[in-house]
Amino acid sequence: MPTITFSLKDLNALVGKKLSLEELKDLVEYGKGEYDGYDKETDEVSVSFGDTNLPYLWSIEGIARLLKGLIGKQKGIPPLKINKSDYKVIVDKSVDKIRPYVVAFVAKGRKVDDYLIKQIIQLQEKLCENYGRRREKVAIGIYSYKKINFPVHYKATEPESVKFIPLEFRKEMTQQEILEEHPKGKEYAWILEGKKKYPILIDSKDQVLSFPPIINSNITGKVEENEQDLFFEATGTDMDALLLSANIFAQALYERGFSICSVDVKYPTKTITTPHLFNETIKISAEQVEKLLGLGLKDTEIKKLLEKLQYDYSNGTVKIPHYRRDILHPVDIIEDIGTAYGYKKIEELPLKSYTIGKTTPLVKFIDKARDIIAGLGYQEVISPILTNKSFLYENMNIEDFGTVEISEYMSESYSCIRTWILPILLEVLSKNKHIEYPQKIFEQGLVSTRKNETITDYERIAVASAHDGVDFTEIKQVLDSLMRMLDVKYEIEETDNDAFIPGRVGRVIVNGKKIAFVGEIAPKVLDNWKIEVPVAGFELNLSELFEGMNK
Repeated sequence: MPTITFSLKDLNALVGKKLSLEELKDLVEYGKGEYDGYDKETDEVSVSFGDTNLPYLWSIEGIARLLKGLIGKQKGIPPLKINKSDYKVIVDKSVDKIRPYVVAFVAKGRKVDDYLIKQIIQLQEKLCENYGRRREKVAIGIYSYKKINFPVHYKATEPESVKFIPLEFRKEMTQQEILEEHPKGKEYAWILEGKKKYPILIDSKDQVLSFPPIINSNITGKVEENEQDLFFEATGTDMDALLLSANIFAQALYERGFSICSVDVKYPTKTITTPHLFNETIKISAEQVEKLLGLGLKDTEIKKLLEKLQYDYSNGTVKIPHYRRDILHPVDIIEDIGTAYGYKKIEELPLKSYTIGKTTPLVKFIDKARDIIAGLGYQEVISPILTNKSFLYENMNIEDFGTVEISEYMSESYSCIRTWILPILLEVLSKNKHIEYPQKIFEQGLVSTRKNETITDYERIAVASAHDGVDFTEIKQVLDSLMRMLDVKYEIEETDNDAFIPGRVGRVIVNGKKIAFVGEIAPKVLDNWKIEVPVAGFELNLSELFEGMNK
């Protein structure tokens, strides 16, 4: 849960109105925030956000922007003027398999003091740690512009080939030494684990800017009071997330009085100019609003409510702010209309029908299966139903077998619905290599598959065991125990599946129906996930098993 601290005096200056603490407490709720308190001695306000879908609010500038709309100080999407420039970042193909993407811009014309530096760092850290998944997906660097000689180069180098003085250190270190000795290197070394080369940002005079996503240079990457011009960059694995982060930062700095200058990022096969303002629109209708909210609003009323939350609106078309990527469907827009209207103002209607709920037989069966696996010493994990095709197929060395894809996803990491769960367990294992073995985990949940235009949902359970001595026999014993306690008789026939080792994979058959795979994970798959110990597992279709048992 990101917690933001800032000066109340500064907030009032940005909003253009002196707000009472009670007003502030009520208004931040519109952004799904929670007022934590106020320190009169330091003039410091603390606000927490439980919803991570609105990262632009993780700064005082973002909060002030929200409040200005709510109190009528600003209507529609706030302006962000981007000045075209000749600044360039040149991306070398050597980063393709390491940390492939970078975006950048220059902010000029506003001196920074100690307080503003702290606010910039606060937004940087919140975006990197929360939205950026502890710098793995997004890592941001802020630099003194005057110390940089353009163009900037982004490439990968040998771990011992480059030396520079990292931030807050006094001696030169290689990248490998930084990972082994520097506190930030130790904290984030896991992101680059298994890489033979490391990313580096240098300027045209071979001066190091930073070693992303680990640490800035102590020379260019240390922003001090009275600096007037800044250079922003963000590197990562998800271009969409990087573009959004750049937009959020550019908007915040623009509202502080900086002028924003674009940077051309030259990749081997294309050039993009950043910041890139998403020009996305969604159609809605008054009928949709009434159906979902029960409010018979006129078009002018819809326009007024949307403008309060910084949307532009005209004749049923909603333009989405460039610093938001959480809007995927008209329902998201209508939810914000309800927020702007005030859910407390919506009149409650009496229930028209009364029913008594109970657990379905399938859910009881699923719960029993979960309890059995947990009783066998396996730890349950819970992951999002959304994932990506690279995890489901490329890393698992198999072909797509019917994916339900999201047409306008916010992040490539969550661009489709999972078709099976075992890849998700391998992802968990790949991120927990620092934990003692054996590691025994399972997950039960929903998957969806597509065949032509038909989409089918199934409840499945996947189990994985990881340690040096794991083999087919061990995982089959787990399957045996589960089936015996469920009172199910089954057969195993040898089969082929490229996710598993040939000759050590079987198809589970119940009443003539194939309902599971069981076996040892193939070395190529383990290598794709950077898992260094053997893994065996199975995945069982509980929906089909339950259906077969009750025919």
